[in-house]
Amino acid sequence: MEGVPHPVPRTVEEVFTDFKGRRSGLIKALTTDVEKFYQQCDPEKENLCLYGFPNETWEVNLPVEEVPPELPEPALGINFARDGMQEKDWLSLVAVHSDSWLLAVAFYFGARFGFGKNERKRLFQMINDLPTIFELVTGSVKQSKDQPAAHNNGSKFKSSGKVSRQSESQAKGMKMSAPPKEEDDSGDEEEEDDEQGATCGACGDNYGTDEFWICCDMCERWFHGKCVKITPAKAEHIKQYKCPSCSNKRVRV
Repeated sequence: MEGVPHPVPRTVEEVFTDFKGRRSGLIKALTTDVEKFYQQCDPEKENLCLYGFPNETWEVNLPVEEVPPELPEPALGINFARDGMQEKDWLSLVAVHSDSWLLAVAFYFGARFGFGKNERKRLFQMINDLPTIFELVTGSVKQSKDQPAAHNNGSKFKSSGKVSRQSESQAKGMKMSAPPKEEDDSGDEEEEDDEQGATCGACGDNYGTDEFWICCDMCERWFHGKCVKITPAKAEHIKQYKCPSCSNKRVRV
């Protein structure tokens, strides 16, 4: 990480100041410095992490080799998901993990220096008064004047991904893998038959209505979420899903 050592915070106020500095650095990476951040997160590289520092700077780097690490580590491998998602959704995902990391670091200091119940409560209240990085990046809250404006790539919220959850398909136009019979629309019957005759492209098992499935936008094959390591929560952020086989084809070209 950075070669310049940072003072170790020991009081609630010092931990909060450390939190704000790291947070400002991460916000810069995901907003005003987003083009630079995007380029540094090359999916062809090894597992990369986004670090924020108390002096309001940021860095994309490999995880520390020290085990256990001196501080909690941020999310590993953020670069691998970059090209499989729309930019704004990828940034939102990184923002969520960055928020989690900031809290982990702050309360690590609290535990290390023996903060009591009242001190922990006061620290959390101070942190909670600030909007999260996710809220700023997604624009769900307004920026204060001393913070950079959240990045907006101008793309409308639409999806070509196909996820097997009814609520998501209604909200995002995603393909449903288990549409209820009473909601059949004209022209949908053929698609429903195709889905219910499908087999998982990974394990070969038949379609099941009680399982989470996702369809590759490139080859149109269906997969169990568990077989391709995609959860319903992760699928919400995917705009164009590529199965492992199609992803490998893209890399070889």
